[in-house]
Amino acid sequence: MPTPSAASAPIRRLTLHDLPACADLSEDRGWPREEHKWGFLLTAGQGYGIDDPGGGLVAACTVTEYGPHGRPSLAGIGMVLVAERHARRGIGRRLMRHVVSLLGTTPLTLHATPYGRPLYEELGFKVTGRAEMMRGRFTPAASVPGVATRAATAEDLSTIVRLDEDVFGADRTHVLARLPAFADQLRVAEENGRITGYAAAWPNMDTHVVGPLIARDTETAKALFGSLAARTDRPLRTDVDARHEALLAWLKERGLAPVAPNAVMTYGITELPGDWNRRFAPLTVAAG
Repeated sequence: MPTPSAASAPIRRLTLHDLPACADLSEDRGWPREEHKWGFLLTAGQGYGIDDPGGGLVAACTVTEYGPHGRPSLAGIGMVLVAERHARRGIGRRLMRHVVSLLGTTPLTLHATPYGRPLYEELGFKVTGRAEMMRGRFTPAASVPGVATRAATAEDLSTIVRLDEDVFGADRTHVLARLPAFADQLRVAEENGRITGYAAAWPNMDTHVVGPLIARDTETAKALFGSLAARTDRPLRTDVDARHEALLAWLKERGLAPVAPNAVMTYGITELPGDWNRRFAPLTVAAG
């Protein structure tokens, strides 16, 4: 019997049973295992993968859809990985073509590293923005922020969902409903009883990732970030829209340093929907 070829192996849907294999694939490419994030993406969205005839996964990616169920208005693609032993054989291209075809006319977005960007450009994705990954230990400011924040409650969730849809430009109820269990902290900014922003901090290996970060203005974003930082002893990481120069400068002053820039790319639309002025950081770049 001939040995099955990874290049021609079928593409299938991934489930939570594939979580260890997904984490192994991350580790194979020098990424952190990130099992907590993989679990979230495989339940809030869909995973697609190709099995290695020798065991494990040859390749994988995730898709998170937003908008009405069955009629998504936007989808985020992330965690696009090909095992090192199968790299540069067109397997990643094949997987991406499959996913793009499967999503039909749904507009797409992803965050691309310099390494992955040429493939996405070949498939028709265009660079429409930039995000800056920041990481480090946060040093509190000497002055107390003038924006009040507090821990979010269950009663806040419907307000958070409405605010988020206005800012993000698509309904993310199925994602946000999972946020209280996924994140270690979920906080809101409030003025005169009205919620003006919200942010979460979720565990990822040895860090806490701050995201989503949705806020009325930069001062509100600073207050939310600072309130999350005050309640953890881990280093912090976040991915800030590069247009928010004032927040990036403030984070650098507070001890975070740039790690890597990512290109924000879209397919089928010339720019992301919603209001970027209030959208400071995504939940994760893997979900758009």
